[in-house]
Amino acid sequence: MSTISKILIANRGEIALRVLRACKELGIATVAVHSTADADAMHVRLADESVCIGPPPSRDSYLNIHQIVAACEITGADAVHPGYGFLSENAKFADILEAHGITFIGPTAEHIRLMGDKITAKQTAVELGIPVVPGSDGEVTPENLMETARQIGFPVLIKATAGGGGRGMKVAKTEADLEEAFNTARTEAAAAFGNPAVYMEKYLGKPRHIEVQVVGDGAGNAIHLGERDCSLQRRHQKVWEEANSPALNVEQRMRIGQICADAMKKMKYRGAGTIEFLYENGEFYFIEMNTRLQVEHPITEAITGIDLVHEQIRVASGAGLSVTQDEIAFHGHAIECRINAEDPRTFVPSPGTITHFHAPGGLGVRVDSGAYAGYKIPPYYDSLIGKLIVHGRTRVECMMRLRRVLDEFVVDGIKTTLPLFQELVANQDIANGDYDIHWLENYLARTSA
Repeated sequence: MSTISKILIANRGEIALRVLRACKELGIATVAVHSTADADAMHVRLADESVCIGPPPSRDSYLNIHQIVAACEITGADAVHPGYGFLSENAKFADILEAHGITFIGPTAEHIRLMGDKITAKQTAVELGIPVVPGSDGEVTPENLMETARQIGFPVLIKATAGGGGRGMKVAKTEADLEEAFNTARTEAAAAFGNPAVYMEKYLGKPRHIEVQVVGDGAGNAIHLGERDCSLQRRHQKVWEEANSPALNVEQRMRIGQICADAMKKMKYRGAGTIEFLYENGEFYFIEMNTRLQVEHPITEAITGIDLVHEQIRVASGAGLSVTQDEIAFHGHAIECRINAEDPRTFVPSPGTITHFHAPGGLGVRVDSGAYAGYKIPPYYDSLIGKLIVHGRTRVECMMRLRRVLDEFVVDGIKTTLPLFQELVANQDIANGDYDIHWLENYLARTSA
């Protein structure tokens, strides 16, 4: 199938193992790169070859473009899969790989740049016919700050143009709040991203976070694979995701999906991507596009039966998409819980050695994790140690299955967020699908007091 013969996986943890499994199923050789802290990681053990690319800090290893390119040349890898995070949305990295004749399994550098800047992404979305949140035409400055806010109408949200993860994001509910929110957002943006530029959007009170999965072949063909509801968040970090959303009906789902697929056709987008929206009162408002695989992609795979990493590799190799839109059918309901090495109440990271590890099983159960008994969770990286994905014929069946498997899941020796999910799966609001992006933080504030 593929003109790609060997893939270097430029990532770590569960996503590196996820990509490795896809490569093995396609008969493609694998190279694992790792820091000294990850020498005993599961994907390193299972890969055909492995290369140490530096000490534990990410900047010296997983973000070290020179070392990763050198590892490709040493091993003869002709393609790189970046996973998510790290260099997955780094246009410079994509350019450098192309200059070395190495295939980047992702979109073009041009599309990464276009959608990576929040202002140009929003302008592009408007041009492509994607609905957007009312907001500023470009960067907000001290000179146009108040006028822009009055035009949009309070409350407003000030956001870093180069932002992500909730940093450089402040709400101004009234004119009196505006200047302080603006200055704080600019300061945070400069510290986090090296770029103080901010823009402004209408602040929505109780929206849901809905995202649409798309895949394009780079030649004008594109499909959507439905939506995911990622509204259960803490500090703008997703905790629990569902596919499909309990808030949408079939007509809404297909309408927004087709809008996104049509937009990707016009762009001639290549690879997997996710278009994210706030959804309130029946309306969708574009917030950003992620030009990579998402952490929560397995729930889309569960309801469609389509392997997104296989599709990424197919497209990168020039083989095109394996399915057309008409061939995609949605089956049942899926939920993903992000199992983090964190205190389930304070969310303080809990690195250390896992003394016992038992993953649940049974029909409709998937665990994506590189963890095992005796594995040491390093303190240098993201605290995600695994993802629990459960699928059922209906949402009710899915929730009952999730309740069962959460009781089976054992991770001893460190604190994890498993107890939080046991609370959530028993909550009536969650059972009813009645929640928005503020629900979890409000719940934690009430129950932790």
